Amino acid sequence: MRILIVAPSWVGDMVMAQSLFITLKQQHPDCQIDVLAPPSTLALVARMPEVSLAIEMPAVRNKLGLMMRINLGKQLRQHHYDQAILLPNTWKSALTPFFADIPLRTGYVGECRRGLLNDIRHLDKTLLTQTVQRFVALAFPATVSGVPHCPAPVFAINTAQQQQLIAQYALPENSKILALCPGAEYGEAKRWPVTHYAQVAQQKINDGWQVWLLGSPKDQTVAADINRLTNGGCVDFSGKTSLTDAVDLLSLADVIVSNDSGLMHVASALNRNLIALYGSSDPNFTPPLSDKAKIIYLGLPCSPCFKRECPLGHTRCLTDISAEQVISQLSL
Repeated sequence: MRILIVAPSWVGDMVMAQSLFITLKQQHPDCQIDVLAPPSTLALVARMPEVSLAIEMPAVRNKLGLMMRINLGKQLRQHHYDQAILLPNTWKSALTPFFADIPLRTGYVGECRRGLLNDIRHLDKTLLTQTVQRFVALAFPATVSGVPHCPAPVFAINTAQQQQLIAQYALPENSKILALCPGAEYGEAKRWPVTHYAQVAQQKINDGWQVWLLGSPKDQTVAADINRLTNGGCVDFSGKTSLTDAVDLLSLADVIVSNDSGLMHVASALNRNLIALYGSSDPNFTPPLSDKAKIIYLGLPCSPCFKRECPLGHTRCLTDISAEQVISQLSL
């Protein structure tokens, strides 16, 4: 059985998609799973042993890219897929599987795409309350109801790449490592304050730990502020590493503190000790899927609001999480 997965464009969602891949392999051990994903998440596929082939969906910013999607579908006909499973709910994500002539095309109703799918699912958000549940449910026939078991994502570790990074950055190997992920692609309402991060970092630096800052180029300003507040005591990797390198660096950390972000889900899939900080988002909707994760969430009456910026202007859902609360969890 050959299955094409049309993958999400968010890093965190891509991590959770591995739960679907694991489930498909449990059902069909000999199936071939290929993943069609944008460049922003494609790098993670290399860490998912269930995937046979990673196929890049070229990025077309703010455009439909109709002919590109049609031509890509025609190119994929040679793979003779038996089924396509679409994780995004957009109309455009259904174009390539349709033009690839894949006989079974599975996905939720989404944006007016009934003519492009022929295995249409109707999402019951009151039953499937988590993103990962909604992904995994697509592995089963439409007649199967209930909340599916969702195996935790588990990334493969590249030890050779770990050692290469240690040598490249001349990293000491005899001290504990705290990794901080202070960014959040979605917006300010998901970012714990830099002053709080700096307090945590300074405490562990005083304890003799290495403190690493990881994130995308968009997180460089935040990371620089944290490093400035610790008098340059952190190792700042933000914007300097690929996503693949960030995975290998996080796999070396003893503890990771992160906002609700893509790297938080990566840390969870690496099964590292993790403290996940939630503010405007809901830990019941997109929780880290690891027994080693600890969630700090105040659950204020105004949260979760799912806004990019605090509509009340105070972001107390995050600012009221003290550095001391996080530090106390680090010592447990």
